[in-house]
Amino acid sequence: MKNLSLVFRSLALPVLLLTLNAAGAQEKKPLRYVDAATLTVIGKSMPTPKPFQRVDTARYELWQPVKNYSAFSTGLAVVFRTDSRTIRARWKTGGYGLGHNMTAISRKGLDLYIERGGQWVYAGFGWPKGDNHDSALVEYMDEGEKTCLLYLPLWDEVLSLELGVDGDSRIEAVPNPFRHRIVVLGSSITHGASAGRPGMTWTARLAREMGLDFLNLGYSGQCKLQPEFARMLAEMEADAFVFDAFSNPSAREIGERLDSFVATVRKAHPSTPLIFIQTEVRETGNFNLRARKFESDKRAAAEAGIRRLMKDDRNIYFIDSPGMIGTDHLGTVDGSHPSDQGFMHMTRHLEPQLRKIFRKYGIR
Repeated sequence: MKNLSLVFRSLALPVLLLTLNAAGAQEKKPLRYVDAATLTVIGKSMPTPKPFQRVDTARYELWQPVKNYSAFSTGLAVVFRTDSRTIRARWKTGGYGLGHNMTAISRKGLDLYIERGGQWVYAGFGWPKGDNHDSALVEYMDEGEKTCLLYLPLWDEVLSLELGVDGDSRIEAVPNPFRHRIVVLGSSITHGASAGRPGMTWTARLAREMGLDFLNLGYSGQCKLQPEFARMLAEMEADAFVFDAFSNPSAREIGERLDSFVATVRKAHPSTPLIFIQTEVRETGNFNLRARKFESDKRAAAEAGIRRLMKDDRNIYFIDSPGMIGTDHLGTVDGSHPSDQGFMHMTRHLEPQLRKIFRKYGIR
């Protein structure tokens, strides 16, 4: 009897494997691909000739690094609804190399969230490979419709993007889930230099948490209160402007440029709130006395300049930065650029203060 039982078990095992393989084959349906540009692309400050760019560089006289960054898909996301159990992506990027202080996923990859119970829940990522990418974002999901939010790469240009779904499923554009228009001009801290994934920048986090449309105009080390940026912002529609404008310029540059920068924006937007965030207290100055003085001088010049302007303009605001990236010395990757933990501290620092300001203008 014992030997007979072993025979039955040996015969049943192939049948079981065939059943499992058949189930797996049924779950892996053929995919069809759609151009993501035909869905809803959010995070754009203006129409652009190419669908996955932030700014139309032909409209402005910009120096080359800023032109390059304007073509990046930083802060952009694709919003869509699908009942597919699989979501895959094929995309091409512009050939920029990897940075020393960021992940490949944040630089060239994709970051997918799905709405569940009124919250955006992380669902999967697109793994970059060179500049011609093909990656599953999420598989084997439950049946039913899902509203999806797919963040695009932070540090490269997206030349094309296709989304793959089960061949018998639906995929369609949905309206922008975020309200109002909060235009954010900033440094590499806004650009998201050391975020782990594209959706982990402070602007993306605040958008998901507050339900507001934060438009990311981070420009790495190039953001120094130049008049070209002021003229560009003057032509944009916004319910509020938020500035991470003191991270890159020196104290001297802040003193020389701040007034004219604000005047240019204010002329085009007479009563729109202008919210200036003080630069973080950088970890690079913990022991380096020269770096500490440079940063301290910057912060002093920034606060003095903004508080002087606030005396004559009740729609200018200043958010100070003590503790903004935490006090545990774990908030940066390289002493300057926030890690995901640093961005978590930053959003917790900024959210209640921004909410308080926004409520005065009906932004909620």
